[in-house]
Amino acid sequence: METATDMANTLVDKGLAACVNILPGLTSIYQWKGERQRGEELLLMIKTSLNQYAAIESLIQSQHPYELPEIISVPIQTGLGAYLDWIHTCTGKL
Repeated sequence: METATDMANTLVDKGLAACVNILPGLTSIYQWKGERQRGEELLLMIKTSLNQYAAIESLIQSQHPYELPEIISVPIQTGLGAYLDWIHTCTGKL
């Protein structure tokens, strides 16, 4: 939780994200280096502008304890206009 909170604070403080949700209680089952693994993890949902992706990816890779962290982008198809405007205002990008 400490690492997730630090990452979330840094992303918001640097203007890379408008909001970061930290979702605890995830159990992941996955293959790693030829073996099935199970781990308890946290999910960060980062609300940002697409053109901040590269900076966010770099920041996460530099701070994440995993050798290969899950970093994916899910596009926003549509949403409340005022909310989307707020994201763009906070991240300084359109």
